[in-house]
Amino acid sequence: MDADSEKNIPVSKNYQENINFLNKELGVPDSFDIVVREMSIGGKKVAFYSVNGMVDTHVASYILDALVDLERADLIVNTLDKLVKGRIVDLQVAEVETMDKVLYFILSGPMAIFVEGQPKAIIVDLRTYPGRQSQEPDIERVTRGSRDGFTETLVFNTALIRRRLRDPQLRMKLLQVGSRSKTDVCICYIEDITNPDLVQKIENDIQSIKIDGIPMAEKSVEEFILGSKFWNPFPRVRYTERPDVAAIHLLEGHVIVIVDTSPSVMIAPATLWHHVQHAEEYRQEPVVGIYLRWVRFFGIFASVVLLPLWLAIATNPQVVPEWLQFIGPTKIGKVPLFLQMLIADVGVDLVRMAAIHTPSPLATALGLIAAFMIGDVAIKVGMFAPEIVMYVAFAAVGAFATPSYELAQANRLARLFLMVLTGFFNFIGLFVGMGALFFLLWRTRSFGVPYLWPLIPLDAKAFGTIFIRKPVPIHNLRPSILKPLDRIRQPK
Repeated sequence: MDADSEKNIPVSKNYQENINFLNKELGVPDSFDIVVREMSIGGKKVAFYSVNGMVDTHVASYILDALVDLERADLIVNTLDKLVKGRIVDLQVAEVETMDKVLYFILSGPMAIFVEGQPKAIIVDLRTYPGRQSQEPDIERVTRGSRDGFTETLVFNTALIRRRLRDPQLRMKLLQVGSRSKTDVCICYIEDITNPDLVQKIENDIQSIKIDGIPMAEKSVEEFILGSKFWNPFPRVRYTERPDVAAIHLLEGHVIVIVDTSPSVMIAPATLWHHVQHAEEYRQEPVVGIYLRWVRFFGIFASVVLLPLWLAIATNPQVVPEWLQFIGPTKIGKVPLFLQMLIADVGVDLVRMAAIHTPSPLATALGLIAAFMIGDVAIKVGMFAPEIVMYVAFAAVGAFATPSYELAQANRLARLFLMVLTGFFNFIGLFVGMGALFFLLWRTRSFGVPYLWPLIPLDAKAFGTIFIRKPVPIHNLRPSILKPLDRIRQPK
């Protein structure tokens, strides 16, 4: 039977029909982790279905005790009402009438209870998902601030947001994606702030996803709802693992998309400037935050243009004034500068990938190999000019200073694009390449929002807040481009 065949099949009054159907669909007894327990209580057959490892066994024992305590008369008359209203009083309980919902709940973690003669199933939420504790994200660390972060469990993530926003208007809309995986996807927004058209568009796009499953979680959802354009590497949503970052974007009018099994949540829509700001700037004094932001902007800009600009200057020393002659290489080496730069830049990526896959106890050894046995020896034998290593290191540091890992990857490709054009066409290639990148950014949209806003179209007041980290305002300001329902909300 295919994945959609069980839809709209009602729970039968015939107890054995229900058991046979579920055993066939769930692969009992082939699937060892599907737990089925049948009992006879008060002359009635009762069956319990759950997934091993996803149910709290102590609470399950409590449910069994509640059933055993029922008298025969209770099982004959209004069994479900007795259980739901009279016995199971401190757990989330629901009654379902179709098998597709029963299968969804069982495979999501709750326990399903079938009672002979009843055309309904009792769903008791006993979930205890395996997962790690909330901890500070590795790629979004701050010197001061909260140390909690999203985990792979969706309900933990929604609770972390609820803890920060105790607003009754905060909405958590749950959808399922994947005809087989039935992955939970949560759309999070503040109802009286967020543009309802934006919420509806995202919801419709997610509901229109037709696929067996989304093993890559939030990235798969992004590519489905935005479309994957292989020629445009710039990220059109922002990812974060910090609940405080997600909360502030909700207050601005953004939509947060949370996918079960992933610790990263999507912030939509997102402009280029959302990817270059960091929580650390708001954990320091405003003037310190401004300094940190400008240094970060310089590093991001340098990570893109420093290498191609130096290559253009080094290959055309006649255009450089005397006081800048030190910029050029003293020794070119045995390999052309263009190839040296490409090899060194790709080599940094190779070392970075090796560091990701290297166990922590061996990471120090990897660094020594990269620094001494490769870099130092390559300079001594004349393969690289010393300046090449220095400028590649500067560009790498600028990439590591980029708050958004996705933007850093896109900037890396943009740098390679500029280097290739500069290597073949010198300054002309550099200027044409920068113009092409600007045109690409200008044409990029994120759920209809211009990627370069508030620069294009110009919003001078909003653009000023990008470069100047101001003190916390008296009022909560909403970006006008999001068309929020409540642009300026007075504090209560």
